[in-house]
Amino acid sequence: MQIQQALNAACSALGLERLDAQLLLLHTLGRPQNDRAWLLAHDGDALDAAAEMRYINLTRRRAAGTPLAYLTGQREFYGLTLQVDARVLDPRPDTETLVDWALEHLGAQGSVVDLGTGSGAIALALKSQRPQARIEAVDTSPDALAVAQANAQRLSLDVAFRQGHWFEGSTGRYELIVSNPPYIAEDDPHLENLGHEPRLALSSGADGLDAIRTIVAQAPARLQNGGWLLLEHGWQQAEAVRALLTQAGFAQVQSRRDLAGIERCSGGQWLPASDQTPSTRSR
Repeated sequence: MQIQQALNAACSALGLERLDAQLLLLHTLGRPQNDRAWLLAHDGDALDAAAEMRYINLTRRRAAGTPLAYLTGQREFYGLTLQVDARVLDPRPDTETLVDWALEHLGAQGSVVDLGTGSGAIALALKSQRPQARIEAVDTSPDALAVAQANAQRLSLDVAFRQGHWFEGSTGRYELIVSNPPYIAEDDPHLENLGHEPRLALSSGADGLDAIRTIVAQAPARLQNGGWLLLEHGWQQAEAVRALLTQAGFAQVQSRRDLAGIERCSGGQWLPASDQTPSTRSR
């Protein structure tokens, strides 16, 4: 089978997107993921039998719903190549919205903790942009931490990792707290389509907001005066998350939209009550 024939078969017979089919073939052939031009230049080359069988297996798994990143073992996130597998969530491009917002509030030598770090995507992206900042990353899963620590070591990024449940083990106060916690409701039918990813990192209570409630309630004791709490959440949860932040006493409560125009992240600033003026309250 030729390269072009293999790609056409993956797209027509299995319904894969062309890009997915190309990236899986590059992975099969041991070529860089940015080398799609090579496939075009060699579309008449024949695949040997072993490569053909590996490719067929990968495309079938992708068609069955396995995330592309789990099959190739890597995901590009904020300019970094992360190694990922089924021990962690597949980092989504939408989460880069949270990183962009965090960088607006993180000073050159500031301090930040990333709660529920997973693959380390957020913490490592922040460290890559603020090399002198003190970055901590926490996860309750030792398997997830192993993935994150391996990514940090491979990328030579000095992030302090700790196993714990949210703020467990934290003693200091931070300029910034960020988190992409689980936020899908336990009975949400979309969970069936995410069966390849760790359930612990996906769902959180009847309405999906249990983890966010916990973080919002505990964050004030861990924030410096003027510090920010920034949270990623589901596409219909912005209003509810803003309400939780406001009820907890945060100021400057607001949301940010992702590239699709969806309110993807919400956050607020922690100020002593005496420091809050009408211009700093929720808007």
